[in-house]
Amino acid sequence: MENTAYLTLQNGKQFVGKRFGASGDIIGELVFTTGMTGYIETLTDPSYFGQIVTQTFPLIGNYGMIPPDTESKKPWVSAYIVREKCDNPSNFRCESTLDTYLKDKGIIGLYGIDTRELTKIVREAGVMNAAITSGRNVDFDKIKSYVIKDAVKSVTVGEVVYSGNPDGIKVVVWDFGAKDNISRELVKRGCYCIKVPSYYTAEQIMQFNPDGLMLTNGPGDPAENVDIIKNIGKLAGKLPIFGICLGHQLFALAMGGSTKKMKYGHRGANQPVKNLETGRVYISSQNHGYEVVSSSLQGKGKLSYINANDGTCEGFDYPELNAYTVQFHPEACGGPQDASFLFDKFIKNIKDGKYNA
Repeated sequence: MENTAYLTLQNGKQFVGKRFGASGDIIGELVFTTGMTGYIETLTDPSYFGQIVTQTFPLIGNYGMIPPDTESKKPWVSAYIVREKCDNPSNFRCESTLDTYLKDKGIIGLYGIDTRELTKIVREAGVMNAAITSGRNVDFDKIKSYVIKDAVKSVTVGEVVYSGNPDGIKVVVWDFGAKDNISRELVKRGCYCIKVPSYYTAEQIMQFNPDGLMLTNGPGDPAENVDIIKNIGKLAGKLPIFGICLGHQLFALAMGGSTKKMKYGHRGANQPVKNLETGRVYISSQNHGYEVVSSSLQGKGKLSYINANDGTCEGFDYPELNAYTVQFHPEACGGPQDASFLFDKFIKNIKDGKYNA
């Protein structure tokens, strides 16, 4: 049964909406994403761990829930906010409604909220904590003190997962909260993917005798992952490396660079990134709240991409280490696919055998 619930922001602003999905109260970091489609991928992207996600597009759920399109085993959002939910989806692949899926997975939903006003607040004031409750009265101290902790540890796989042709190019996919389409894109290109937990050491990874190493996306503050950063430093230069999103940030930290939290981040499927060598602009999918400070890597590599909107770092090349990383998602599913060639570049680097210690 539909009932009223309240969204209370850390700054005191309160919205009244209607519940869908699971019942209960929740506190999380409030963010927004601008994707017009891809809500299934958004819900199941581990990078949203600990966050209350708002969709700026007004109607969500119109093609229902399609299990083969999920990016991981479960949804990772803390809660989900939409302007309007669709209860009668139309798609030949649809297996259930958004409401049913969230109920089954225990995820709180809220609709009927003015998501345009909510997004404007976050854009002006920055990302902040928020609570969804049944009553108007909230504990502001509890809201303000909420912090996302142990994000990568919470979302990584618990055991080694193999996919693809065992006779193919052997790539270790270091899982910091990987979207499944990263492995799919590699398998499509003839790779044998060995997905390993985030807590694996450099020595454990090298025991697989891999041809290449993929550093995946994931949630949380990159600087929190001290042990991972140390292990990346041990592997740099020993084999071809490709980093995406959090993997991009962690590699930069391993190289002595720094990261910082953005005002409201980049989340959506319409972020323009500019290749500094060619001048060409690609439309990309992104989901991150931290950025690499490109000036902190001076002399360590070469800035390769910037965001065409705000000039932030979107990619770095490390030619001497046979490594490159990007902040955006070239594996974007269902799109855009402008940057999928970056997987081809990784395969070429591996085949060329450019192992530069």
